[in-house]
Amino acid sequence: MTSVDGRGGIDAGLVKRLVKAQFPQWAELPVEPVKVDGWDNRTYRLGESMTVRLPSAAAYAPAVDKEDEWLPRLAPFLPVPVPELLGKGVPGEGYPFHWSIRRWIDGETSSVERISDLTEFAVAVAEFVLALQVCDATGGPLPGPHNFHRGGPPAYYDDQTRSALVALAGRIDVEAATEVWEAALASRFDGPPVWFHGDIASGNLLVRDGRLSAVIDFGTSGVGDPACDLVIAWTMFSGESRAAFRRTVDADAGTWARARGWALWKALIVMAAGENVDANRLVIDEVLADHQRYAG
Repeated sequence: MTSVDGRGGIDAGLVKRLVKAQFPQWAELPVEPVKVDGWDNRTYRLGESMTVRLPSAAAYAPAVDKEDEWLPRLAPFLPVPVPELLGKGVPGEGYPFHWSIRRWIDGETSSVERISDLTEFAVAVAEFVLALQVCDATGGPLPGPHNFHRGGPPAYYDDQTRSALVALAGRIDVEAATEVWEAALASRFDGPPVWFHGDIASGNLLVRDGRLSAVIDFGTSGVGDPACDLVIAWTMFSGESRAAFRRTVDADAGTWARARGWALWKALIVMAAGENVDANRLVIDEVLADHQRYAG
């Protein structure tokens, strides 16, 4: 989303006061909102080489310590850069949460228009997902409120999903969508917990010169079922790029069933809320077609 200074009660003035009080060595550096911001956190550029990242609400605050602890451990084993911690901030100046200063990563938010070869990009994303999965998961954060239960069974969102199905009756194929959802619920992850990002999406992938250059925002990361990391197959890829992503991740049928469940849940609840209706209808249609092709 386009950055708006002041959203969530956070503005450049607050960030400058926090930096001055806790990191006086950087107090004179300019502070500016980034052009494209997330929802869970507000991000500001600090000088030329750093960013300040602040949770926008209490629900997102637990991710700060998690990222600060685990990203330095994961980074050496990943094929592209991830955020690098430079400073840990604490509550102050009326701001109630922990926050962080990270090194600036060059790159633009990914979009189809900025990618030289979408199939090659899909393979690079899949290789990142696989590299993350083979990182040591010992002691890693299990699914829970800190990551909105990513990595656990999609059944956690059964009530939400079924309410959205009722709300969208007559607008989507509810019978087919229910079949996809119930197939996701019927599948069980029985492997050892592995690392997952939790929100592999265009807004969290950076590109330079048309290629994947970094992966950001590990707020929903954890160790568990990696099915949630496959949702991008329908939200960004199609045709040959989707096929290349599928071949590279080489997941089993059950993992794909749960991945379709995660994609369907999100598209249903957002569409039912009246947001991005056309885009989410397309995701729903693609997920239903994928189910018919591979599981029907």
